[in-house]
Amino acid sequence: MTIVPAIDLRAGKCVRLLHGDPLQETRYDDDPVARARSFVAAGAKRLHVVDLDGAFRTGENLAALRAICAAVDVPVETGGGIRKHDDIEARLSAGAAFVIIGTLLVEAPELTRVLVGEYGKRLIAGVDARDRDVAVFGWQTASRLDRDELVAEITQWGFERVVYTEIGRDGTGTGYDVDALIHVAALTPLRITASGGARTIDDLRELAASVPPNVDQAIVGRALYEGTLDLAEAIAEFD
Repeated sequence: MTIVPAIDLRAGKCVRLLHGDPLQETRYDDDPVARARSFVAAGAKRLHVVDLDGAFRTGENLAALRAICAAVDVPVETGGGIRKHDDIEARLSAGAAFVIIGTLLVEAPELTRVLVGEYGKRLIAGVDARDRDVAVFGWQTASRLDRDELVAEITQWGFERVVYTEIGRDGTGTGYDVDALIHVAALTPLRITASGGARTIDDLRELAASVPPNVDQAIVGRALYEGTLDLAEAIAEFD
């Protein structure tokens, strides 16, 4: 189980949101580059960087992403605000190894299939759901698309990995939705990154002990910023 620290960017700062709500923001760090370096120093082999301004269509954090990618020697995956081909190119040019697309899966499936054909494994599918209801545009809009139907569809499109986020758990520190992850993992052979809800190392232990092998990565965010989970300890145990 690879532990992937999260850096959520808003106005160039490291923040965390509760349930993805832009009105429930906690700012943790004014220097995302220093934070990225500290995660790598603790042993992180991959970073998860989300442009919240891009997701909410209120701006972008490309300069911060570029600085993070230049400062670390591990792959950086990034999402938030990917709406077209040029957005993917901009993130890759900034140094990202992987780009996560979510809204496009729902709003432009034909374009998504073309993009996966062009970029291959450098594109990761992002499925964000409240129970089985998929949300788009920074989780602010309900798509009325069923999670299970979407997972079954994108399995046929050429992706190798999906980041699955249970929005109701995100930022809450109530643990991963293990039952949902087991269910989603049974729908697809894709590699799955679990996201949403980690608070302590016990949450990672429960996840690792319960899910099938294709759930092989876990994103951790707020727990690292609030000190309820030690990254180096988690990596030593699981990574």
